[in-house]
Amino acid sequence: MDIGAFRETFAAAAPPAALSQAMQALWWDAHGDWDRAHKCAMQQDDAEGCAVHAYLHRKEGDLSNAGGWYKRAGREMASGTLEQEWQALVEELPG
Repeated sequence: MDIGAFRETFAAAAPPAALSQAMQALWWDAHGDWDRAHKCAMQQDDAEGCAVHAYLHRKEGDLSNAGGWYKRAGREMASGTLEQEWQALVEELPG
């Protein structure tokens, strides 16, 4: 998804319903609501949901848990900043 278009949705009280659960998780994360983001990520049990789930546990500081989710997503643990990973996920995941 285009990062600019995604950021334009931030003025709303909730993420657009048409977004995948993984993208809704990133939306809630951008709003500082880790718990709600985590609940959304858990609802999408595919590689995309697992990638966002991994990011959220990395952000939480639970690297052991994050590692398991990265493995389920078929990815290596991210080595850049959390902001870089968040942005890369937004750009690569379908809306």
